[in-house]
Amino acid sequence: MLNTRMSQQTSEDALAAAILSAWDAGASLDPDVVTPPASLEAGLARQEAVNTLRRARGEKPVGYKIGFTNRSIWPLYKVFHPIWAPVWNTTLTQLDATRAEIGLQHFAEPRLEPEIVLCLARTPQGSGADAIFEAIDWIAHGLEIVQSPYPGWKFSAAEAVAAQSLHGALMVGSRKPRSIVARWQDLAELQLTLALDGQPIASGSGAQALGNPVLALAHLADELARQGQSLHAGDIITTGTLTDAQPLTPGQCWTTSIAGCGLDGLELHTR
Repeated sequence: MLNTRMSQQTSEDALAAAILSAWDAGASLDPDVVTPPASLEAGLARQEAVNTLRRARGEKPVGYKIGFTNRSIWPLYKVFHPIWAPVWNTTLTQLDATRAEIGLQHFAEPRLEPEIVLCLARTPQGSGADAIFEAIDWIAHGLEIVQSPYPGWKFSAAEAVAAQSLHGALMVGSRKPRSIVARWQDLAELQLTLALDGQPIASGSGAQALGNPVLALAHLADELARQGQSLHAGDIITTGTLTDAQPLTPGQCWTTSIAGCGLDGLELHTR
C-alpha cells in the first residue's frame, strides 16, 4: 500500500511539473501523457502541486484570478461554475499608463479578458457583499491574458483548475479609491466596450461578473474559507471577464472604454 501511494504521489508530481513546463513554454499538453484529474477536488490538489513548484523557484502569490464568473459563456466552454487560482508577482503588471504591450510567444492559444480588479485594504470581516466592499482599498480595470494548454480550448472544469485556472498574465490599469462608487451595487451598472483595431466587437457590464464584481469576490472568500484559507490585506483579485475571451494574435491593437464608474479604459498592443 505504501509503495502504491508513493507511486501515485510521484505521478501527481510529474503531472504538476508537466503542467508548469507547458505553462512556461506556451505549449500544449499531450492528452495521452497528462491524465485528467478525476474531480474538481483533484484538480485543486494538482493546482496546489503546481503552486508549490512555483513557490519553490521563488515566485510569490499576490492575489487571485477568478474565472468563469460570466454565466453567459458557461455553455461555450462546458464549465458551469467559477474557478480560481493565484496571481503571481511574475504574472502581474501594474501599469503606469493606459497603454501596454505584450508578446504572445510564451502563451498557449492566448485570449484576452477585460475585467474589474479589486485590491483589499484588510481581511474582510465576514463574507457578505457589504463586508467585502468595506475591506476594498482600490478598484481598477484590468486585462487578463488567459491561455489553454489543452488544444482547442477543450477541457473539463477540473482540468482548467489544474492548469492554474488558465491564468497567464494580468495587466492592471490606474487604481481608483473605493469611493469612486457610493455602493457596491453600483459596480454592476458599469458598461464596457471592447474594440479591435478601432472596431467594437464586444460589450458587457459589471453584472457579467457573477452579478457584480463584489459578489464574485464574496464567492471566492466563501470558497477559500471552505479550504481553511482567507483573503488578506494587499490581495489583488481580478473578478472575471465582462465579455467572452477574445483570441489574440501578434499585431493587434485592443482598446476598452468604460462608462458608469470613473475607471479608465486601456489600450493593448500585441506582438
